[in-house]
Amino acid sequence: MKTPLADSDFKTRLADFVSDFGWPRLIIFCFVAMLFAAAPLVGVSVPVSLKDVVVRFGQNGVMVLAMVPMMQAGAGLNFGLPVGIIAGLLGSTLAMQFHLTGISGFGAAIILSLPFALLFGWLYGILLNKVKGEEMTIAMYVGFSIVTFMAIMWLIIPFTNPTMVWGYTGQGLRTTITLDGYWSHVLNDFLLIKIGGFEFPTGSILFFALMAAIMWVFMRSRTGTALTAVGSNPDFARAGGVSSNRMRIISVMVSTIYGAVGILVYQQSFGFIQLYNAPLYMAFPAVAAVLLGGASVNKASIVNVVVGTFLFQSILAMTPSVINSVLKTDMSEVIRILISNGMIIYALTRKTRAVK
Repeated sequence: MKTPLADSDFKTRLADFVSDFGWPRLIIFCFVAMLFAAAPLVGVSVPVSLKDVVVRFGQNGVMVLAMVPMMQAGAGLNFGLPVGIIAGLLGSTLAMQFHLTGISGFGAAIILSLPFALLFGWLYGILLNKVKGEEMTIAMYVGFSIVTFMAIMWLIIPFTNPTMVWGYTGQGLRTTITLDGYWSHVLNDFLLIKIGGFEFPTGSILFFALMAAIMWVFMRSRTGTALTAVGSNPDFARAGGVSSNRMRIISVMVSTIYGAVGILVYQQSFGFIQLYNAPLYMAFPAVAAVLLGGASVNKASIVNVVVGTFLFQSILAMTPSVINSVLKTDMSEVIRILISNGMIIYALTRKTRAVK
């Protein structure tokens, strides 16, 4: 028989759990579970839906990982992720210009993107150090600005590969460039496992695991520990001889590198390179995913990335097949926008309450 004291203790623990986990996350978790449970009832194949979720996870996971270092360093949510994405796009278009294909072409695209990512990340980090306290707002403007600037440069840079340039002018890159014959699905098809309607993209999941392991090792290295110390208590870190500005720049550079590699992983899974305004809003799903996984504005972990990416991509994969079957209309984009913006607003308002 339960005593009033035991009931009170249980209610307190339950309230603490809900407060820590957050009502929005709890509701979304239950919503995802409901979608999977309802799928067979409306004639939706669960194996096919799971395949879509896993493919989307591998496709987007590395870009969500790019959020971790900046959040840990106290530089806020990286709405300037397009800075890294542009570096990755430069690497992939250069690799195509040199007619590099297969896994070697994909690897070359990564290598070619790194100098751009390091340079852009360094400049981006210097800028964020000059606007401390307004990083997220400035990051968004930086992301929008570099995408707009590159929309002009894609027309000017003298690429000559006929697969990439506009056919009627012979100059300027196409809006969408196919990766067929280059490195389309090079990771997804590596060690692909097929079981009925379910397909497991082993290569892309292994690549995500590799990038997550590298991030884990980095965050536990001497530099990563100093970076976290700066984000947790900058005054204490400064007293210990750690340069706050230097650690923040390093965090931005690492985030930019992961953004560059992340878009390359996304491209090979999607099968196309998308230029001009395509990267404009790609930061929002990544930000929403890591917040959905339980991260706060100034603290994130790889577990947050894994959980958040899985939940976010589950909604995007399951909503069209389940909800649309019931409502006979496409609600996936509406739900994606609501969740993305809702999680960002929720995280920012929680931070405001904590400060007060």
